[in-house]
Amino acid sequence: MGREIVLFKSEEKKSRGEAAAFLRELADKLEAGRIALRQAGEETVLEPSEMLELEVKAEEETKSKGVQLSLEVELVWYPGAQDKPGGVRLG
Repeated sequence: MGREIVLFKSEEKKSRGEAAAFLRELADKLEAGRIALRQAGEETVLEPSEMLELEVKAEEETKSKGVQLSLEVELVWYPGAQDKPGGVRLG
């Protein structure tokens, strides 16, 4: 059975424009093959494989404050793994 170690976690309020700018920068770093995450003087470096799994999930959840909507984007890879591309496209 596997175990999970959280290497980096961040949750902060941003404007829609700031979030979009972060995602653009993340996309550039993903394409380059090296993502450095920094927070409070700490740095975590990730080097995603050429082929990875892209998981996209949209959710609606009722909470005490009302309806909460979320969009989750997750990238998963196994270092050195070779898979074929395919799947979801933005429209």
